[in-house]
Amino acid sequence: MTRTTARLTGAAVAAPLLLLSWAAGSAQAHGAPTDPVSRVYACSPSGGSAATGACKAAIAASGQNFVAWDNLRVAGVNGRDRQVIPDGKLCSGNLPAYKGLDLARADWPATRLTPGARMTMTYASTIAHAGTFKLYLTRQGYDPTKPLTWSELPAQPFAEFKDPALTNGAYHFTAKLPADRTGRQMLYTIWQNSSTTDTYYSCSDVVFTAKKDSGTTASARPRASATPTPSASQSPTPTASKSVAVPTRRTAAAPASPKTGTTAADSAPVASDTSSGSGPSAPLLAGGAAAVLVLTGGAALALRLRRR
Repeated sequence: MTRTTARLTGAAVAAPLLLLSWAAGSAQAHGAPTDPVSRVYACSPSGGSAATGACKAAIAASGQNFVAWDNLRVAGVNGRDRQVIPDGKLCSGNLPAYKGLDLARADWPATRLTPGARMTMTYASTIAHAGTFKLYLTRQGYDPTKPLTWSELPAQPFAEFKDPALTNGAYHFTAKLPADRTGRQMLYTIWQNSSTTDTYYSCSDVVFTAKKDSGTTASARPRASATPTPSASQSPTPTASKSVAVPTRRTAAAPASPKTGTTAADSAPVASDTSSGSGPSAPLLAGGAAAVLVLTGGAALALRLRRR
């Protein structure tokens, strides 16, 4: 084998290895809630609400269209959320690329919930990772036209889930909602990874309506019966979610999950899926397919060179 042939053969073998390394490196723990829909997902190209006033303002302030809706993460927090993330920056995690999510306004895409009912959260994620999810609700009296501060969130979450299973591209967990909330509130989710140094932050705008009104709206999308529901360490035994969309558009879901439309009357829009087959795992699948093509081409090139 000549020196030139050896170099070409080495390059052909190394290319797919480098690509596979890139794919593995980019497939870190990424995610965000899609139901109740988070601001970052609602305003992303996949969320379907980018054309609303709140999302337009958030995109303009951030200078991006939130295509990386699953990458709102901060490294090295290690449970010191209230010390590391300043007041008024909770929705962005104090990341400049997401600062538009901190805009204080009352027209963000929202999800309708019922006080005291059980809510099932869908948290889309690229790959399974160990970690703990903590769910908080703003105190009664929360004003969405003012920046969100830590003082508006209780010291303890109303539900907590450790190492749930990743099923069909998302985590699903159910918890009973506090019974004393009314009107527009903020559902704040913290996902602290234990297998990485990252902590993810997300804001999901929700609207609580009286129980007597719940019968006039459609229920949330059905959950697959084969999907296991992880247990909560600080919440009752999970049951079906009762959350519904606000107002006339479909609630956002993990792109690969089954969904049904929901309707209700309200002034705030709600996000919806706009593309099919484009789940959170799409970049990883694309990288794997490209690696196979490069590997095949490299092997063919090496064989041809040996025959010369």
